[in-house]
Amino acid sequence: MRIFIAVFILLAGWACSPRIGILKEINQTQLDLKDHTGFALYDLKSKKYLIEYNAEKYFTPASNTKIFTFYTSLKLLGDSATALKYIYKGDSLIFWGMGDPSFLYARTFDNGRVFNFLEHSPEKLFYSATNFKTSSLGPGWAWDDYPYDYSAERSPFPMFGNLIAIERPFNDFFISPRFFTQHFTVATDLRKRDEIIHDLDNNQLTFFPGITTSKSWEVPYHYSSDLIADLLSDTLQREVKEIYLPLPHNAQALKSIPMDSLYSVMMQDSDNFIAEQLLLQCAGVLSDTLKPEIAIDFAKRNFLADLPDEPSWVDGSGLSRYNLFTPRSIIKLWEKIYTEIPQGRLFSLLAVGGKQGTIKNWYHKDPPFIFGKTGTLSNNHTLSGYLVTRSGRVLIFSMMNNNYLASTNEVRRRMEKILYAIHDKY
Repeated sequence: MRIFIAVFILLAGWACSPRIGILKEINQTQLDLKDHTGFALYDLKSKKYLIEYNAEKYFTPASNTKIFTFYTSLKLLGDSATALKYIYKGDSLIFWGMGDPSFLYARTFDNGRVFNFLEHSPEKLFYSATNFKTSSLGPGWAWDDYPYDYSAERSPFPMFGNLIAIERPFNDFFISPRFFTQHFTVATDLRKRDEIIHDLDNNQLTFFPGITTSKSWEVPYHYSSDLIADLLSDTLQREVKEIYLPLPHNAQALKSIPMDSLYSVMMQDSDNFIAEQLLLQCAGVLSDTLKPEIAIDFAKRNFLADLPDEPSWVDGSGLSRYNLFTPRSIIKLWEKIYTEIPQGRLFSLLAVGGKQGTIKNWYHKDPPFIFGKTGTLSNNHTLSGYLVTRSGRVLIFSMMNNNYLASTNEVRRRMEKILYAIHDKY
């Protein structure tokens, strides 16, 4: 009889455990939404998994890819971004861009150091792009995303976030940088809504009026090395000529802004452009060539070899559908980051539930309990990071939802219910 009672109590404890209830909720979510769900929950203190659900399977991570870019950048880039490398040759200053995304980019801090250096240099200015050896659009990116601001092109010397800002407060158009005004025309064809279109391979901008009106646009410009020389000339109000010259080993480096100013925008607002440029920065530290594969291959061999499952990683931002990671590898990466960065600094760089970034309208608690990174592509949504429970435990979680047909907000509501339960029961 005593044995029977003991077994009954044990089974009852299992049935009432938060793990069983949360697993049931995850499984029900997968059944209801007809998607593929992966989940892992890890206790930093005990170094044990509390919950695993398809944690070993590969999922499309979307912008959770930026966690890999973040960690690689932390390991390689130091305290400040490298804006350019340069040499003096006679009466000339010759410089190469190093992929720094901050130059005149409205979404980040800009201390003016690079602008002042180039504007006030007494030498003649020559720009070389020989160190940029990759495509301006990444592998596996959706080709028809090219006109949208989240798909800005990669380049060795970014300016203005590689975007053209167009505003129409009344009937006049204001274009920044003003250089692109010469490429702007207004069509007479009426469409359903106002649109500004440019072709994939040029910077001719055409405005099409619509029944539904808009007041502002941000359109990526198409990169070419001669465009950068012309755009710099117009912006600095002095001549910048293009030159074809390999980057020498003795070139000096010019630093720009603190890296945390870039990390916070990338991780909180999920800025794709910054993520792509940071991988180029990493490649520039490792070699004389700006090519993201150099940074990815090095990171996989030297920083990520201890992940449970080898990542399929091809770009910095997660725009590519070729990226594939497992929830448990993402957990391991967050653990590595946590051991290398003080919690206060780390949490300040991430999206915070109910407070800042891509989850400011979700996961409300006071004090906040979710600190992490989202990832969203069509039919795919992920969230991972740190969860501080009501009892004060710091847990790492990763939830990956792929191939659903429901709205992303419905997916978020299901995730929110699960994460609230973890906060309250652990």
